[in-house]
Amino acid sequence: MALDLAQKPHDRLAEMLSADMEAVNLLIRERMASEHAPRIPQVTAHLIEAGGKRLRPMLTLAAARLCGYSGPYHVHLAAAVEFIHTATLLHDDVVDESAQRRGRPTANLLWDNKSSVLVGDYLFARAFQLMTEPGQIRVLGILANASATIAEGEVLQLTAAQDLATTEEIYLKVVRGKTAALFSAATEVGGVIAGAPEAAVQALYTYGDALGIAFQIADDLLDYGGTASVIGKNTGDDFRERKLTLPLIKAVAKADAAERAFWVRVIEKGDQREGDLQEALAIMSRHGALEAARADALVWADRARAALAALPDHPLRQVLDDLSVYVVSRLA
Repeated sequence: MALDLAQKPHDRLAEMLSADMEAVNLLIRERMASEHAPRIPQVTAHLIEAGGKRLRPMLTLAAARLCGYSGPYHVHLAAAVEFIHTATLLHDDVVDESAQRRGRPTANLLWDNKSSVLVGDYLFARAFQLMTEPGQIRVLGILANASATIAEGEVLQLTAAQDLATTEEIYLKVVRGKTAALFSAATEVGGVIAGAPEAAVQALYTYGDALGIAFQIADDLLDYGGTASVIGKNTGDDFRERKLTLPLIKAVAKADAAERAFWVRVIEKGDQREGDLQEALAIMSRHGALEAARADALVWADRARAALAALPDHPLRQVLDDLSVYVVSRLA
């Protein structure tokens, strides 16, 4: 999977879709306004203008353009996708009691939990208004289902967290909820709004789903070996927060009695001591858990790339292909 990183794929996407993204940003600013509650645009602007990559709305725009769409409504759907994403971030930071997001204080820290939850609810409502404007019930169904899957994934993560009985199958359901559901909905609605053939719409769904899973596994792996500048958080944060991500689940599945006792202490009981992160890494290394998780990420990236074969030949298709390679290239 060789990749020329002279310019990152999401930067190339942003360049190719710059006019569309400008329209999306204008629509976002217009729809995040509130005549009666000035705190809504304050909280929303704090997060939306924090310099995120805007990858999800770009996936919607790219999918629509790739399938030959020339109407205005891909912009509405891209804005809806970004509002759903922003709403989930606001809610996530409350649930996780986070103090930082993209290197800045979180909204719940600057304002309060109530503001974050209620503004998140407002953005979900705005997203649904935007979804209805193209007048396509299928588009509404896809994004509504994705919103339900995201919420379901968050609740599942709550119950699966710190439970050593969590399997790879449960982990995959959580990942589909927290990451892949919005990726796949973003790409799928782009194809639907463009009136693409069913095979192309299905390929776009498969691409988004596989890309999202590869992206999340890579993110979880980097927590055990990335740098803070690459991952936007400190190495070992997931371990300290006792999150059962894929490398840890794989190591637990192969644990002997002594190793299992260690996992029970540090993950289930939360009794973490000096040197425990190094011990966790040593156990994962001993069982090849990090390598096995990396191999899984590469398989999902390959699935994403394979799905693109059913789509029209287009410069954007190559960038989407490069993006699949890029999300796992950080694991090299």
